[in-house]
Amino acid sequence: MSTATDPQPQTPQQQPPRPPQQPVTDPLLTLCLVIVGVLVLATAGYMCVAHPSLTGPIATVATVAGALAAAVGVAVAVRRR
Repeated sequence: MSTATDPQPQTPQQQPPRPPQQPVTDPLLTLCLVIVGVLVLATAGYMCVAHPSLTGPIATVATVAGALAAAVGVAVAVRRR
């Protein structure tokens, strides 16, 4: 009885590691966010025109909301790296 030995064992082919894929944003979600943003801005504009006394408070809220949105955007961008 003679058995032939292979000097190098057979190993399954190793696939090269795939680069991490970036998450794809759902187009429907993007469309909904755009529509909501436009509606909020239109409502704020209407309130400023219809009720001039509310212009100051609406501008203050818009300033704070802009700063918060920028902070969230930066946090999300840093997290994805």
